[in-house]
Formats: sequence, structure tokens, C-alpha cells
Amino acid sequence: MTKEHEQNKPSQELPQAVSLNDQMKRRFQEREHLAAAGINPYPYSFDVTSTSKAVLEGFVDDSAAELSVAGRIMAIRKMGKASFFHIQDAEGKIQIYLKRDDVGEESYNTFKLLDIGDIVGVKGFTFRTKTGEISVHARQFELLSKSLRPIPIAKEKEVDGQKVVYDAFSDRELRYRQRYVDLIVNPEVRDTFIKRTRIVAFMRNQFSSNGWLEVETPILQPIYGGAAARPFTTHHNALDMELYLRIANELYLKRLIVGGFDGVFEFAKDFRNEGIDRFHNPEFTQVELYVAYKDYVWMMELVENLLHQACLEVNGKDSTTFLGNEISLKPPFRRLTIADSIREFTGMEIRGKSETELRNTAKDLGLELDPKISSGKIIDEIFGEFVEPKLIQPTFITDYPEEMSPLAKKHRTEPGLVERFELIVGGKEVCNSFSELNDPVIQRERLEEQARLRQRGDDEAMIVDEDFLRALEYGMPPCAGLGIGIDRVVMLLTGEDSIRDVIFFPHLKPE
Repeated sequence: MTKEHEQNKPSQELPQAVSLNDQMKRRFQEREHLAAAGINPYPYSFDVTSTSKAVLEGFVDDSAAELSVAGRIMAIRKMGKASFFHIQDAEGKIQIYLKRDDVGEESYNTFKLLDIGDIVGVKGFTFRTKTGEISVHARQFELLSKSLRPIPIAKEKEVDGQKVVYDAFSDRELRYRQRYVDLIVNPEVRDTFIKRTRIVAFMRNQFSSNGWLEVETPILQPIYGGAAARPFTTHHNALDMELYLRIANELYLKRLIVGGFDGVFEFAKDFRNEGIDRFHNPEFTQVELYVAYKDYVWMMELVENLLHQACLEVNGKDSTTFLGNEISLKPPFRRLTIADSIREFTGMEIRGKSETELRNTAKDLGLELDPKISSGKIIDEIFGEFVEPKLIQPTFITDYPEEMSPLAKKHRTEPGLVERFELIVGGKEVCNSFSELNDPVIQRERLEEQARLRQRGDDEAMIVDEDFLRALEYGMPPCAGLGIGIDRVVMLLTGEDSIRDVIFFPHLKPE
């Protein structure tokens, strides 16, 4: 155990703002004893040469390889002249054997001041114990960080021949609030986030390999657009102007297509001032992709192959288990128009119906609707209530009414519809795509209609963006656009049933 200069010794004053239980009082006292002995419980660095996984996988009997490892103490057995403890690092756990005669009496007495949760560095050599466990025999150890709060370690007990776990850190809300503790005591949680990183890296590589450019667009926007959602509002003091956290990055990415790029994409944090539930977080991640000279039919094939390959990449197979359902992501996916889907699951026909007729249809189905919503929202409510939850296997829902999709191009053969699809998997939307509207005259008409819907009380309707319209007036080539909800894709491919399980720090009500 190394000693450091007197000026590095921590303060021995107990914090006034912390309410200390008996265990914490003892740990603070241990910290004081360490400081009094001239030992800094928070040194600056430690030379780590190996990990627990590398030690266990590379071990050869009688090799006695010299190495140094570091990690958090997760179990400890203090004995007279020798002790065992397990440390946990980023890749797993390994046992450490500590003998007083090897490290010296002073260091061994220091070890007796350590607790579960403390982070230590160990230098020594590998060996196999009499019970067959690969371990590190310590020649030297060093305290790297004293843990002042006890870690909730689960305990196991055998009852009637069955292993029963007590005191597990299993309260879901507490795990979300204290993700740092969750990651320590439930290391399997890390696997989900490692897979998340692999999914994003895979998609990024796929897009880049096609020659499409990864870009960044504004998060603070003077006019929010690109989706039907309520924004978060803030104020810029220097410019004395209201700004919005983006709800989507679509309109800025289309400006770049106007500017001459053939393909652009962005992994973006977007923000929508909406409710919080198992599938919605006000701050979420999506990737948007825009490719010139393509349409939504081409984009369907891209999505099929992208999700199939991503599933193979992280799961090693082309299926996943989500919400209790085994879901195949092997192409091709089913394709169904929104009108046909509503007729299939409700028996009701929505084609050619007026707003009044649609409202009566919804009423016949038992839906209570806000009297201010328009035809598009009525169809969306019917679909969301009676169709979407039943679409378990991947299904492209296509050809939406024009009012539901003000940024999408008119359908080339079906009047009143637009070329749009949503992919529904496991009863939830995963992505959204259009053949992008590039006629500036029609786009202005659509946005002005959205403005009229806002006057009717639809606070999710879009705003007229004059600069975006000006960009379209310079000419945008035919273009296919796509938005994929990264959080939901990660849920799908990892089998997690809540968006909070795939976001490190989800938003929660105040404690």
C-alpha cells in the first residue's frame, strides 16, 4: 500500500449535508484512520496491465504470470494471516489472495480497513487455488478509491433445495435513478448498453459505406418542424429570442440535399414535450437518413436488410424475443396499406370518408375523441387503438392519407394518399419514411393547412417554415427520407420491455 505526500491527505471532517447511517459512519471513520496513517484513499493513477477476463481466458497452469489488475471489491473474507476477496472490473470478476507475509504487516492491517465497494489495484501473479479457482496472488495492493456508501449486494440462501436471492437491487425505479449502482451490482445490464453501441456503430458503418455523409444539424431551432409534436421552449438572452429544442432534424437535412449532397444522415438527440411511458422518453435518439434520387419503395428494402443484418450482428441469428413474442427479422416484411389494415382488424372502411363519417366510425368502435381533431388524427387514433398493437411480426404500413403526412410526396397512383410507410414490429412503430415532397408550391399549401389546424386547436400541427420553403424553391431532387427510433430498435434487439432499460439515465418524476 503506497503512501503519498501530506498535502494529498483528505479532509477528516465528516460532511454536514450527508445523513449517515451506522455503516456510513464506520466507513467515514475508516477513511479517517487511513488519512491518519498517511494513506491517501484517492490516489491519482494505477498501472493496469490486464483484465479479469484476460486473466481467466489466458491462464495456463504453472505459468505464474506477473500482472496488475484493478477493480471494485465485491466479496471479501478477512482471516488471520491471509484473506480472499473478489474484484469486479469492466469485464467480470476475479479472486485475489492476500497474505500478510507477502504484503507486509502494515499493508495487511490497512487491508482490514477496506470494505465491499472499495476500488483497489493489485500486483501479483496468477495461480490456481486448491478448489480449482483461477486467482491472483497479491504481492502488493493499493487502495484506489474508498467507498463511503455501502453497495446493495444480493445474498443467496438455499431453501428446500432451491437457491433464493435476498436483498437484490431490483426496484426498477431505484435502478433507473441510480444507474451507477445498477451497473455495479447487476453487471448483466451492461450487456444491453454494449449491444446498443454495437447497433449504432453497425448502422453508422452501413450508411457511411454507401458514401453517405454523417452530418450535424442544430438542436436549438428558431422554428421547430419535421414532425407532429410539442416542443420544449427556451430563451436566448443575447439575441432576446425564443428557441426550441428540435423535435426532428428532417428539414435541415433536406436543406443539405438541396445543397448538393446525394446522401446525408445524422444520429440525433430529439426532444418532444410529451408523456412518459414504457415506449416514450421526452429525450430520445433517432437516426434520420436522406438519399437523393430514391423513393420509399427503395427505402423499404434498405430497412429490411438493415434490421436483419443488425439482428445478426448483435444476436447471431435473424430473430429476437420481444414482449414474449419470437419475432423474425428475415426479409421480406409484410406490406399493408393503412386502409387495408384498419379494414382487416376492425371491418371498417375508411377510404373516401369525410371527417364526419370517420368520426362516426370511431364512435361505432367505441372511441371517445377530442372534437377538435381532424380526419388524419381520427384515422391515427383508430389505427393506434385497434391495429398497431396487433402487428407483432414486422409489417410495413403504407400509403397514408395526405393530411397525416404533410411532408410526403403525393402517391403516384392513389389520389388523396401519400407515399409513406411506417414499420411496426412487436406492436410499436420502429421507423417512418417518405418519398419526400419536393414541390415547393404544394409544400407551402400543406404547411398552410397545418397552420389552419393549429388555429383549430391542434398544438402538434406544423409551423410554416419560410426558410425551408425558400430552400425547396431552389430545387430539391427526388429523395427518400427515413427516421429510425434507435431506442426502440435497441429494445427490440435486446428484448427489453421498457425504453428506460435502454437509456442510461431516463427521465423520471422528481424524488
